Amino acid sequence: MSRPGTLGELRASGWRSRPVKEEVRANAVARMAAGRPLVDGIVGYDDTVLPQLENALLAGHDVIFLGERGQAKTRIIRSLVDLLDEWSPTVAGSEVHDDPYHPISQHARLLVAERGDETPIEWVHRERRFGEKLATPDTSIADLIGEVDPIKVAEGRYLADELTIHYGLVPRTNRGIFAINELPDLAERIQVGLLNVLEERDVQIRGYKIRLPLDLLLVASANPEDYTNRGRIITPLKDRFGSQIRTHYPLDVDTEMDVVAAEARPLEAEGLRVSVPSFMAEIVAEISHQARRSPHVNQRSGVSVRLSIANYETLVANATRRALRLGETEVVPRVCDLDALVASTAGKIEIESLDDGREEQVLDRMVKGACLEVFRARCRPERLAPAVAAFDEGLVVDTGEDVRTTEYAQLLSQLPGLRETLGDLGVGETPAEVASAIELVLEGLHLSKRLNKDSVGGRASYRARG
Repeated sequence: MSRPGTLGELRASGWRSRPVKEEVRANAVARMAAGRPLVDGIVGYDDTVLPQLENALLAGHDVIFLGERGQAKTRIIRSLVDLLDEWSPTVAGSEVHDDPYHPISQHARLLVAERGDETPIEWVHRERRFGEKLATPDTSIADLIGEVDPIKVAEGRYLADELTIHYGLVPRTNRGIFAINELPDLAERIQVGLLNVLEERDVQIRGYKIRLPLDLLLVASANPEDYTNRGRIITPLKDRFGSQIRTHYPLDVDTEMDVVAAEARPLEAEGLRVSVPSFMAEIVAEISHQARRSPHVNQRSGVSVRLSIANYETLVANATRRALRLGETEVVPRVCDLDALVASTAGKIEIESLDDGREEQVLDRMVKGACLEVFRARCRPERLAPAVAAFDEGLVVDTGEDVRTTEYAQLLSQLPGLRETLGDLGVGETPAEVASAIELVLEGLHLSKRLNKDSVGGRASYRARG
């Protein structure tokens, strides 16, 4: 249906003006009543963050999210745009999305006074009603609130004329949602400029004797470490946020795996079939959880979920490279591919100063800890006792990037109990899946001190202890 094009047609259509927080609340209520999530694509916050966010929006609060890096703060904030009406009317030519019924800028007031019901109306999509600013030390009041436009002055207008104002990001997001990321990095004197926005709901620009009664939902994010050390949020500003919501990393490995499955970019190559066993994905997620518990990793800086995503992508990439080198078409990551994770991990964790220079050793311990954890959770030790006995009789198994998947298949007959363990691991009997499962079993038996392992370069040999 065609939308009203003038103020008179808008009145006749029955459209009702409402504050942005009331608009967000109504759309949030509709979502919750329909059983839909408040924001889409967010995993692991159903029982923690999202209920608090629902309460904040129903209460009409401005919100600040506190959390370490990689905890989906920005994604949640940007998802709030979907809680605005898809289209909203504004006075044509308005820089501040003037409400046609209650214009606040001089341009809109004069136009409505002059043309009345013939005032032209534009319809603004909700994406244009969202403003965002990454707080940096060089951010100025002019960026956020506004400044004199020298071009407009040069055109002949007086400085006292309100039309000489160049509005900043905050007024230009009037009747919408404005977000400030990393709020503590904003200079304290600039934070003062936001006090009126949050409490009196207006802004003051330079020496102009004007008051713009803005209609905004203000959302901010901050890292707790930055909050206390690198910068701070001034107390009067912090006090004006209605709700403070603490985000967190995935609380369990399964949730971390769900996030990775949703975010990791699939690797597609002509002629190759890529498959990642669930136990390998679990190892990747467990590595991040090991890092978050490690005393050798700086926990104040956090271990982002981006670590799991990057490691998963690197794992698949290395398995693909190995398959291409060996002329194979089945791409299935193995334990030997975990060595490639050094490159994707090094830049995402901060090693404590006492452990400087030992990054690879710290990572190696985390990878081994993850493999052992998954092995113990997935495999039954009693089923592998006959396999260990086969090693005691002199069996030696070589693994590594240069070992073809077909070479692992013969081990099914040499290692009793292995087929049952493959079932525990949830893999079939394709050569690539068998190879992946066997490497995990061998590594798990070694880490459980039931086999010895000799490793040189990218190859490893498993043999009996003693």
